[in-house]
Amino acid sequence: MESRRTLSRRAALQAALPLLTGFTGLTAFTAQAQTSLGHIAMSVSSPATTLSASQVHLPWTQQASIYEVNVRQHTPEGTLKALALDLPRLKQMGVDILWLMPLQPIGKKERKGGLGSYYSIRDYTAVNPEFGTLDDARMLVKQAHALGLKVILDWVANHTAWDHPWASAHKDWYKLDARGELFPVTFTEGPEPEYWTDVIALNYDKPELRRAMIAAMKFWVREIGLDGFRCDVASLVPTDFWERARAELDALKPMFMLAESDKVDLHAKAFDMTYGWDLAHLMRDIAQGKADAEALRAWVRQQAGPQAPYPAHAYRMRFTNNHDFNSWHGTDRELYGPAFEAMAVLSFTLPGMPLVYSGQEAALDKRLAFFEKDPIDWKTRELQGFYSELLTLKKRLPALANGQYGASVELLDVANPQVFAFRRQTQGQGVTVLANLTPAAQRYRWQGQELELAAWQSRLLSP
Repeated sequence: MESRRTLSRRAALQAALPLLTGFTGLTAFTAQAQTSLGHIAMSVSSPATTLSASQVHLPWTQQASIYEVNVRQHTPEGTLKALALDLPRLKQMGVDILWLMPLQPIGKKERKGGLGSYYSIRDYTAVNPEFGTLDDARMLVKQAHALGLKVILDWVANHTAWDHPWASAHKDWYKLDARGELFPVTFTEGPEPEYWTDVIALNYDKPELRRAMIAAMKFWVREIGLDGFRCDVASLVPTDFWERARAELDALKPMFMLAESDKVDLHAKAFDMTYGWDLAHLMRDIAQGKADAEALRAWVRQQAGPQAPYPAHAYRMRFTNNHDFNSWHGTDRELYGPAFEAMAVLSFTLPGMPLVYSGQEAALDKRLAFFEKDPIDWKTRELQGFYSELLTLKKRLPALANGQYGASVELLDVANPQVFAFRRQTQGQGVTVLANLTPAAQRYRWQGQELELAAWQSRLLSP
């Protein structure tokens, strides 16, 4: 059951985009006569490139959105069987790709908390009994495929748990200290050293390790039917390993690959998509009053032209939250306050593939414990309609396609610099977005009229 607040929000969205729900008459909506929205400041498009076969993405990714599943916390049971029961709802909401956080058994030695970190793996080719069995994983993927969903698995290639069998059988596959001993993953670049005390780092100078890691990834594709991987701290693993892994995995089944990294060269041959931390951090700064609409316009301009940081074919993942943000930095309310819906709209309409994290559609209002059982309170799923509208919009409008398949960003001047306005359209179809990025009402000019947006209000219009 939806709250009154949800229903009023949906009504407002539908008033601005009257044919959005269900996309009845989509062609009529997107092909309406074009009208001028103030003065066009500039058109921001990515540089044209000649793409190699490795830079042409699978068709099912081109209009897709992604949903990160925290299996432990997604249901009271915290199992794959329980998650499978929620797949029809996720499909109906508009999800395309499911990203499952790591499913493998968690190390016991140096374990953090009672249940441990998902990212401390002691067996790459098994399932954590907390979640179920390999058969449960296989059945989940089969059910997802029957619904038209794709499934990728979080893959932790940089490190293992202390009690992974490799640590005793192949100690030389790991990074060792000056005494020749295993040591926790350590970072010394910051003002103070950081230690991941429950894991030990692998040494990719060893060809045998590389072969074993690729074999483990192949197992999940061949035996479970996965469609790809999200690769944890991917930039800490040599790029040439990822390129070899991608080639061998593609030979089994064409893959979709997401890197937890913003390293540009990962897009050359290894990965379809990298993390868009840049926009996520900027949106958080805007919501907290540390940046404004002009900073966002500057960000848009930086993405285009000869000095663009990423090639046109690079998918960038856009998000307002994920497992790291939520557990270590805050909920949507903590990070964005009343601005979080406006930021969600931007993450779905600016270039990139949008992410929804487990529980965001239920207005998740707590930081989920990372090492303990802490299930999501689904309440009334008060934001499910909001996210469903955005997921459907993303899926149906060609202008919002990912990477080289989407339209450029046209920045618009609406006579108020505090209102961030832009248009994306192709072949007469698209969307115009206006967002008040301040905590006060703002007036703006549109089609010769002076109109108003409430604090943090966003409005979606046909081009």
